[in-house]
This record gives sequence, C-alpha cells and structure tokens, in this order.
Amino acid sequence: MGLTGGRPGEGVGEPPSESRRDLWTIFAVQALRALLYGFGSILIGAELAGAGYSDTKVGLVFTAMLGGFAVMSIAAGTRGDRIGRRRLYAGLFVLMGVAGTAFALTRWLPALIVAALTGTISVEANESGPITSLEQAMIVQAASTPRGRNRAFARYNAVAYLAGSVGALAAGGPDFFRRFFAAVPASQRFLLAYPAIAVACVALVWRLSAQVEAGAERTATRRFPLVRSRRRVAALSGLFAVDSLGGGFVVQAFLVFWFQRKFGASTELMGVVFFAAGLLQAGSSLAAGWLANRIGLLNTMVFTHLPSNVLLILVPFMPNLGTAIALLLVRFAISQMDVPARQAYVVSVADPGERTAAASYTNTARYLARPGGAALGGWLTGLWLAAPFVAAGALKIAYDLTILATFRRVRESE
Repeated sequence: MGLTGGRPGEGVGEPPSESRRDLWTIFAVQALRALLYGFGSILIGAELAGAGYSDTKVGLVFTAMLGGFAVMSIAAGTRGDRIGRRRLYAGLFVLMGVAGTAFALTRWLPALIVAALTGTISVEANESGPITSLEQAMIVQAASTPRGRNRAFARYNAVAYLAGSVGALAAGGPDFFRRFFAAVPASQRFLLAYPAIAVACVALVWRLSAQVEAGAERTATRRFPLVRSRRRVAALSGLFAVDSLGGGFVVQAFLVFWFQRKFGASTELMGVVFFAAGLLQAGSSLAAGWLANRIGLLNTMVFTHLPSNVLLILVPFMPNLGTAIALLLVRFAISQMDVPARQAYVVSVADPGERTAAASYTNTARYLARPGGAALGGWLTGLWLAAPFVAAGALKIAYDLTILATFRRVRESE
C-alpha cells in the first residue's frame, strides 16, 4: 500500500479509482447543469425583456433567484450532511426541474418569483447555489493532495464555463430556425429542457459512492459545524459578500437585458458572445489551477481579479456595440480565474473537519449579498445606464485590496 493509504497498484498521491469516478461524475453533472444554465440564462433574460416588465420587476426576478440561493444554501450547510449529500443532491435536481417548468409555461410574475426562490434557477453557468456547495464539499474528499485539489477545482470550473458557453450559443437556435420553420415553438417553451436535464442529473447522482458523504462521526458529534475555523471563515464570508454584491449588479442574464436595452443586441448575437466568453473562461480556469500551484491561491485570486474589474467599469463607456463586446470579452478572459482559486482557498485555510461547513457558509454569504446587487442594478439602470458597471467594479476592487491585506500572512494548509 502506498504512503498515502491508496489501494495497491495506485500511484502515490493519486486518488483511488472510486474517488476518480466520483470526481468525473461530479464533472459530468456540472457539465449538464452548466449547459442548461447557459441556455436558460439567455432565454430568461430575453423573455423578461420581451415581456415588457419594468426594470424594477426584472430586478425582483433576479433578486428572487439569488435570494433562493442564499436560503437553500443555509439549509444545505446546516442540515445537508445529516440528510445525506447524495439524497439532497438528487432532491435539488428534482426541484430544479419543477422550477424550470414554471419558467417554460408562464409569464405570470408571482409564479416566476416563487420558482426563482427555489435556489435552483441560476443566472450563471457555475456557482449555482446549494448545488455548488455540496459539490465543493464532495470534491475536497475525492481529491487527495493540495495540488490535486487545485487541479480538480480548476477542471470543475472549466467544465462549467465550456458547457455554459455551448448552452449560450444554443439559445439563439430557436429564433434562428423560426426564420425558416414557422412551426418552431416559442423560445419560452424550450425552457422545458430544465425537467429533461434534471432527470439525467438525478440518474448520475446515484452513481456517486458513499465516500462523498460526510460520515456518521462528523454529523453526529457537532451541533455547530464551525469551531476552530470560525474566525477565518467569518472574515472570508464578509469579504466574499462584498465581492458578490458587486457581481450581483452584472449577472449574465442582466447583461443580455442591458445590451438589448442599450444597443438593441439580438438574442442570437448575445448567445455567440457568451459562447465566446465561456471558451475564454474555460481556458483561464485551467490556467488558474496551473498558476495557483506556482504563486499561491491568494495571489492568483487577487492579481487576476483586480485588472478585470477596471475593465468592467470601462464597458458602458464604449461608443458602440462592437467595442463594448470586445472589451467585455477581454474582461471575461481573466475575470473568473479567481473562482477555482477562491474555492480551493476556502478549504485550504479551514480545519480539515470543518471544510464542508466552510464551503457552505462562505457560499451562503455570497448568495445573501448578491440579491442586493441585482435589485439595485435594476434601479440604478433607470437612473444612469452605466451605473451598475461602475458600482460593481468599485466594490470588487475594494474587495481585492482588502482580502490581500487581510490574508497575505495566512498560510495555506498542506
């Protein structure tokens, strides 16, 4: 048996075959979900714009989506390990199918808000509420070394960006084919992809081994799951909340809405834009894993995120659609390199027995803060079209500088 406790025949530092299967199963689920969310975010943004809702009402729907993330993530963090990760994981996908069906069949605003509050309708291809919190906790247990953990989180996010970009590109398909075939259903009906993909995800979830569960000892002995890591997790949660508040101003579905309002950009064009953005993000996510293994997770987080926020502020001041899209794509090429580094950083500075709770609570802080940005974004758009971009960039720059100053002396665990 190797020094790492692996099975005979497995290399030192490599995860056992069962753990590798768990990792690839999680990646497959992530791919399906991101494909759906990339597709859905474009169609949902376009449908909200086409329904004639005011800026405030659109902001309410986005706020409900992000608020649902917060509520359901708290539930996952406090009760998820007791319920069972695989059981809760499958249950969330069932809920996703039901909520997506509501978006596919009605434009009645109260029904859309209730569906959004389930925390399973995402406006981004990755970091999707309680589902993401569960996956991060399971990835940590399946990866065997710090370098392997960094690579796993990089691949996990790369899969999301790549699949999400394909979904965004596919979102332009209904309008394109309707030009040639009048019988093609309304774009809204294509959101019935939600229940179809939910069924496929549930089938994959039950392939996961018992190794991804928290274990009876951990769930039975603690009433509150954070003790030794409480201060660090609290500090990270507060900082992540500031970053997430800024991100809430410019979620992907809002960008579709904004570009249609400002420049009259078509759904097909925005689908292509976010397809390209997803490819850039997938490549940069893989690069982030390589970079983190060389300069450290915190440096990777800050020194890729800071310049991207300067670019974000400049986007609304571009004189035409072409230059605005070009600058947005440059920003996308580096803006998400901090995500896999951030996810790995949380578990690297938390006590090993408290990593599940650390991932869940830091994510919850992000989800609690983000609805404020979404709600304010709709309101600020009515005052000044550039305001959401400026507010988002300023808050995110403040976050970058503060987290570097606060955690630069904290050592990552091995």
